[in-house]
Amino acid sequence: MTETTDGTDEARTGDERGQGDERGQGDAAGTAAAPTSRERRIAAWRSAPRVLARLGFLAPLGERLALLAAAGDVYDLDETSDIYGNGVVEALEKRVAELLGTEAAAFFPTGTMAQQVALRCWAGRTGDPAVALHPLSHPEVYERNAFSQVSGLRPVRITNEPRLPTAAEVRDFEEPFGALMLELPLRDAGFVLPTWEELTGVVDAAREREAVVHFDGARLWECTEHFGRPLEEIAGLADSVYVSFYKSLDAFGGAALAGPATLVDEARAWRHRYGGNVFQQFPTALSALIGLERELPRLPEYVRHARVVAGALREGLEAGGLPWFRVHPEVPHTYDFQVWLPYEAEVAAEVAITVAEETGAVLFANHWDAKGPGLSFTEVYVRAAALEWTADDVRTAAVHFARRLVQA
Repeated sequence: MTETTDGTDEARTGDERGQGDERGQGDAAGTAAAPTSRERRIAAWRSAPRVLARLGFLAPLGERLALLAAAGDVYDLDETSDIYGNGVVEALEKRVAELLGTEAAAFFPTGTMAQQVALRCWAGRTGDPAVALHPLSHPEVYERNAFSQVSGLRPVRITNEPRLPTAAEVRDFEEPFGALMLELPLRDAGFVLPTWEELTGVVDAAREREAVVHFDGARLWECTEHFGRPLEEIAGLADSVYVSFYKSLDAFGGAALAGPATLVDEARAWRHRYGGNVFQQFPTALSALIGLERELPRLPEYVRHARVVAGALREGLEAGGLPWFRVHPEVPHTYDFQVWLPYEAEVAAEVAITVAEETGAVLFANHWDAKGPGLSFTEVYVRAAALEWTADDVRTAAVHFARRLVQA
């Protein structure tokens, strides 16, 4: 799995797994370099009349700034700007705590910092620095070993299966641990979630071991449709929860740590020590409040439509003559899922870009990752723009893509 250049996945939510693409050099006379695969892909996505998702962070700066035009609908703009976390930042923290049903919440500039702080605090309280987690979880894949290198934590891996651990695996794990961290959904396994019964069983198993439970809920906002439960009931299973503001809500960045007031107070102190007590955060805080107002109520609709898109995509790829493929999960757990193909990543990417350029309809807007010789996958995101696509639209586009790929 390719990292971004700074070792995180912060830009990998739709575009940037291909940041390592080599750029053309041009000749000695200064001939302009040919656009890279990534540049062509983003250009095709921006100009296409039909896409499955319009991801804000890839939009021009002017469009991003225009988002704040709606800020007056969510916060009194005559108020004094925030200074070191007061004002609009406090308002955002209060809103998050209300939504998640927790005593308090603290704003953090990044989820990486928020989770390290949370688990460091829990380690101090339990006396055990071991954190049980999945090897595909964010700290293990995207944070350059920050748990151990920065925070004095010791990750232990419960299972290598591409799913969340089971209650039996947690209960019978051979090593002690002070905290169990669960990423909901587990992004790199295909945005997968357990059933509600499985999740509650895992939490109960951790409690039997007297371990605390922390949810990496970067995309927790998206989980209500799958679990059939409100946010506060889902968050209420854990001792602490981290949520992201940009991964689901299209904000400029930022995260929050929610939980008991005593934990959040301690986390604020560690946030300062980690350099996260930023002087002013009002653009990010306002964009997050806009996301909570505008996007959050629509997320269940996106999840339901993602199931329509995934089914039609599967039918179209089959009708287009592909010898083998996989839509994973077959029924998406959130509004994001994976598509696997028996082709080299470069081949699949080139066909996807060419079809997008020619037709103006973009099924596969994201980078393709190699998973072995002749095997690659990409992530498909379904957002508001996808609601304009019928199942027939998706099938037609998928057939066209598959036929071109077979001929490649």
